[in-house]
Amino acid sequence: MVPPSDLPVPPREGLPAIDPGASPGAGLLPERTTASPYVDLDRAAWSKLSESTPLPLTDADVVKLRGLGDPIDLAEVDAIYRPISRLLNLYVTATSGLHEATSTFLRENSTRTPYVIGVAGSVAVGKSTTSRILREMLARWPETPRVELITTDGFLYPNAELARRGLMERKGFPESYDRRALIRFLSRVKAGAPEVRSPVYDHLTYDIVPGAETVVRKPDVLIVEGLNVLQPARPSATDESTVAVSDFFDFSIYVDARTRNIRQWYVDRFLSLRRTAFARPESYFKRYATLTDEEAIEKAKSIWDSINAPNLEENILPTRGRATLVLTKGSDHSVQRARLRKI
Repeated sequence: MVPPSDLPVPPREGLPAIDPGASPGAGLLPERTTASPYVDLDRAAWSKLSESTPLPLTDADVVKLRGLGDPIDLAEVDAIYRPISRLLNLYVTATSGLHEATSTFLRENSTRTPYVIGVAGSVAVGKSTTSRILREMLARWPETPRVELITTDGFLYPNAELARRGLMERKGFPESYDRRALIRFLSRVKAGAPEVRSPVYDHLTYDIVPGAETVVRKPDVLIVEGLNVLQPARPSATDESTVAVSDFFDFSIYVDARTRNIRQWYVDRFLSLRRTAFARPESYFKRYATLTDEEAIEKAKSIWDSINAPNLEENILPTRGRATLVLTKGSDHSVQRARLRKI
């Protein structure tokens, strides 16, 4: 269970306790009695790690990239995403060197395969904005001009199949995804296939688009964004695979926040969508467009409490400790702490 939102989040999978609402300090957190595989930095210390790195985006760029309800601005990109961009540039370069070393040892003349980054986190926490910002920033580095982004929404089973399996009320839970198709996709990406295709999901119709595909053509970097991308392999009676989606990641990011804040962000987004996308005749949720403010708030809370909160508690939050980098947001969506796994 997720702890009450007025208490510090307890340690999970190697992460020591953290209070996302604490005031930022001057740098590294005081050393803890419990050993941790992470270096924990506050916002000020993290932002200083790339002072000499150029900031390639403008205010206009950030406005186009931010998601609904996410008030990210250029100052946030400067403080948080510029250091991430620099770190990833260093990691990509180092990984390229390792690839060349392996090729030399094997006496092969193989080309570099895409560097794959996973981005995980709850519904409404802002992982889509994080992914889009990183895509644009990494593409400005001369070493990685070709950066592509896919979301695992495209690997959800179509609604007809979810209904057949009795899973429509568990959409977004691990069992609602075609995991084997996603793993085949990533296997081909990492094998260096010249073209790899993934299905397309339409958030307006709330379903897979028949016949539509996203084509990934051997990019320098591929960002894979989704709720459950950090889950360990879970063999079942029908799938004995012990391969996890995260096994194909070179780097992973978990976007974190207090549960009560994410719930409020979800409600706020629901209200915004009710006035915009939900009002369109082709929208799957058009029945919500005529709700009053009070009715819409109650409906959003009901959906959160019955679907999104259990998925967060049972499946998403427990994977936080598997990430390479954990970004912890405050109530205003700004990142207050960054935890980087030691290598």
